[in-house]
Amino acid sequence: MRILVVEDDKKTGAFISKALKADGFAVDLLRDGDEALAATKVTPYDAVVLDIMLIGRDGLSVLRQMRARGNQTPVLLISARGEVNERVEGLNAGAEDYLPKPFALEELTARVRALVRRGGDVKSPVLRIGDCTLDTITRLAERGGRKIELTTREYRLLEFLMRSTGRVCSRMMILEKVWDFNFDPGSNLVDVYVGKLREKIDAGSDAKLLHSVRGEGYVMKEIP
Repeated sequence: MRILVVEDDKKTGAFISKALKADGFAVDLLRDGDEALAATKVTPYDAVVLDIMLIGRDGLSVLRQMRARGNQTPVLLISARGEVNERVEGLNAGAEDYLPKPFALEELTARVRALVRRGGDVKSPVLRIGDCTLDTITRLAERGGRKIELTTREYRLLEFLMRSTGRVCSRMMILEKVWDFNFDPGSNLVDVYVGKLREKIDAGSDAKLLHSVRGEGYVMKEIP
């Protein structure tokens, strides 16, 4: 499960990110409202932790824009201001929950878990492309009825590529989302793992699903 945390205070953002990662979530941390809105356009998050007071576009504006374009990702608003009218405004804008600062990290992670469970009630946990499926709850992958054994890193790579079906993913993007790197280690790490995953996914199948795009990266898609 991938969570977007949008918090302009570096220390608070780091604490939230660390707590969610310790709880088993993959986390993207941003400080800027405009960057957050752009991120929600390209990455299918399972939940968003959104501070109201942000650099650039404020949190309520980010939330309204998300809902206006049909993005129903569950949102937990956080704010140092706990006035009732602000809570009401946030909930009316489309937030699922609201948590005033200061808060216990245990409560925040519990609320995020609850949001993800609620979101799962309306969103299928099974990703599918062609005859390949990935159950994001059991972490079981199949291709044409054939079970595919995946390592933890291979699972994260396949989940990210399947959630990005049809979109070319650069090596840097894969490093950020799958390895949580914000730098290029200067190795062929991504290429090696993609090669291993391709062998498992496309082996024995005439219709290939995992494709290289020269000079750009990789993409999961069906080619008629």
